[in-house]
Amino acid sequence: MLYNSRRVITLARKLRVVDYFALGWGTMVGVGWLVVMDDWLLRGGVLGAILGFAIGGALLLPIGYVYGRLVTAMPDAAGEVAYTARVFPQSISFTTGWMMILAYFIVCPWEAVAVGRIAGYIFPALDSIELYRIAGQPVYLPHLLIGLSLTGLLTGLNYRGIRLSATFQNWTAFGTLALFVLFVGFGVSKGSPRNFPPLFTHSPFVSVLLVMQIVPYFMTGFESVVKGAEEASPEFRSRGFFKAIWMAIVVGILFYTIVIASVGYVAPWKQLTSEKFMTAVAFEHAVGSRWIVSVILAAALLSLFKVFNGNFVAASRLLFAIGRRGLVDRRLGHVHPRNQTPSIAVLCIGLATGACMFLGDAILVPVSEVGSVASAIGWLAACAAYYRMRPAPREQFIAAVGLTVGLLMILMKILPGIPGHFTGYEWLALGIWVLLGGGLGWRRSAGTNSL
Repeated sequence: MLYNSRRVITLARKLRVVDYFALGWGTMVGVGWLVVMDDWLLRGGVLGAILGFAIGGALLLPIGYVYGRLVTAMPDAAGEVAYTARVFPQSISFTTGWMMILAYFIVCPWEAVAVGRIAGYIFPALDSIELYRIAGQPVYLPHLLIGLSLTGLLTGLNYRGIRLSATFQNWTAFGTLALFVLFVGFGVSKGSPRNFPPLFTHSPFVSVLLVMQIVPYFMTGFESVVKGAEEASPEFRSRGFFKAIWMAIVVGILFYTIVIASVGYVAPWKQLTSEKFMTAVAFEHAVGSRWIVSVILAAALLSLFKVFNGNFVAASRLLFAIGRRGLVDRRLGHVHPRNQTPSIAVLCIGLATGACMFLGDAILVPVSEVGSVASAIGWLAACAAYYRMRPAPREQFIAAVGLTVGLLMILMKILPGIPGHFTGYEWLALGIWVLLGGGLGWRRSAGTNSL
């Protein structure tokens, strides 16, 4: 909130249950199923990838339950920051919020880069005018311009108002689901179970583990529902938060497992992992026509728009909330007097996304790894806070399960003896973010002490 001499300016209250589902599921499911399907299948094989997403997703249900209980009791845009502030020191609250901002924000440049890759696949002439290379990956001028244009569009959309943003989110989310049903339903009619092998690329345990390690990144988003909690319409019932969160998780699990199984069913996937977008190539291989590729790319573009917009909403609301609490510069907690949006936070996320785009395609897979850990840290902290609030024994048990899941998801990425652990690039990215947060926290403390 921003106080002035006349009235209290609050965020606009216009969201309904369907809007929260579209936000949660839409923020979760992006274009990984098109852009990095080869990485998923090379990690685990068809069955390994299916089990990895199914088990990893199911393990998030206790965490979703905890979030549903917390947001019902505390409908605060600060989310994890508000929950941890009730029972832990301010340093833990800030650290949790800062890591969750990373989990949301890091998706924005990911999608801004991915839209250039998809556009280049549709129009090969766009893969030209190479500016430079990062980690061996070229950065093309047309890709940059397309990504920056989309970033500008979504920044303007969210600056203008949440209802406009929510309408965009609904159309893109349900449009993606409709096209998904169309291309999967038609494509699998041409496939064969003979295409499934190899079911695992390593031993069954290692295959499933390698996929489970990235599930937190690709399933992050269900908890974005709580970041819009202050924007619920006056007629909204708090139980709707719980429904939206669980629906987002369940539909997310079904989406990922079905699309992986479909790719493995329609074509001999092992022969296609070197292709640029193997999901589209696999369906084209099965159908023998280019039209299905057009449907898949249309679904991918809609999905990209919604996941970009959803993460933009979540990141800007969380940045706004920690600014309002004085954990960073209080100007980030400003609410636009006419649009009733966190305008300064929105502009900051838009500018930072545009800047990170210049890292190009090299950020795609490492970003998945860092985002997984950042999400798991936030989930662990929320469950720990709920446990410390001492609810009924049954509730404490569910919180303990969620806390354990979050901890295991962190450990399997940072412990060096586990396959698929962090490499130098991931540690570097995480370290830069931690130092940036530490610097902002130090400046806030220094400014407070000087008053």
